[in-house]
Amino acid sequence: MKLVKLLLLGVISATLLSACGGGDDDDLDDRLDIADPKVRFVHAIPAGPNVTLYRNGAASADATNVGYKFASQYFDVSEGQSELSVKSTDGATSYGTVTFDAKRGDKYTAVALIGDNVTDVLLIEDPYNKELTSNDARVRVANAAFNAQNIDVYLTEPTVDINTVTPSFAAVGYKTANPASGNDSQSLEGGDYLLRITAAGSKTVIFQSPVTLAKNADWLLLPIPVDGIGALVPNSIKVLVAKSDDESKATIELTNTP
Repeated sequence: MKLVKLLLLGVISATLLSACGGGDDDDLDDRLDIADPKVRFVHAIPAGPNVTLYRNGAASADATNVGYKFASQYFDVSEGQSELSVKSTDGATSYGTVTFDAKRGDKYTAVALIGDNVTDVLLIEDPYNKELTSNDARVRVANAAFNAQNIDVYLTEPTVDINTVTPSFAAVGYKTANPASGNDSQSLEGGDYLLRITAAGSKTVIFQSPVTLAKNADWLLLPIPVDGIGALVPNSIKVLVAKSDDESKATIELTNTP
């Protein structure tokens, strides 16, 4: 009966949703929490090798032989226990494996990143509890910068003095996400923002860049080390943006604009 009520509500709300501009990753069944589980893969290892994502031992056609800055769109998977492995393109070398219980209505992001001297995989579960008529953007941060162990992230109107506000995403530890896996992304109105990052507890900006959030956007912000020797400098970072509806299957790279 609950499902019938939800479907009836969906029919009533379909016209409203069509005006919101959601992409294929933001369909009615996603908002009704009845969609098949979905997975995407992001390659966030600067200068890392091309890799292939394996699910339950089989190579994924959606993420085969892909390089740094690749970000697949979400693709459907079946419910139940799943294993995701990131391997070399020939399948001979494993760079990291995660297991999870794929749940209906939930979305999962596997991020390949630099671990403690080795490649690692971070899995983020997103329950995607978005209101039927909402056109807010959704944002999450995952810290993939080994040279910036704990950071505060501010996403504010461009003129806001960060000394007067608390972080939008506070104390994001290395190889962790905020909001944490299993929690919904943070909702923000579409518009122009200034993205600023500081060391946790500090107000000294180590990275900033203007960004524009579209209505219904779904962003994963990935701070990573800068290229080359700069990666060895503490807090020397740039940011990759993985947009869930980007058909180019590539992250956008934001660089510091002091």
